[in-house]
Amino acid sequence: MSWWVYIVVLGIMFSGFMTVWISRKEREEELRQIEKEGEVYIRRMEKEKEKKNRKAMSRGL
Repeated sequence: MSWWVYIVVLGIMFSGFMTVWISRKEREEELRQIEKEGEVYIRRMEKEKEKKNRKAMSRGL
């Protein structure tokens, strides 16, 4: 076999490796972003709940 065949095969293997590696990193980053957005949403809901509780307490007095 010619030397260029080995280079092509190595290139294909490297390309496959990089595809898997990058997709894994993207998935991890996406999960981090989703978790961060969830935390922001939960904080906003807690603030809204506190606001409602304070409003209810002031009406009760």
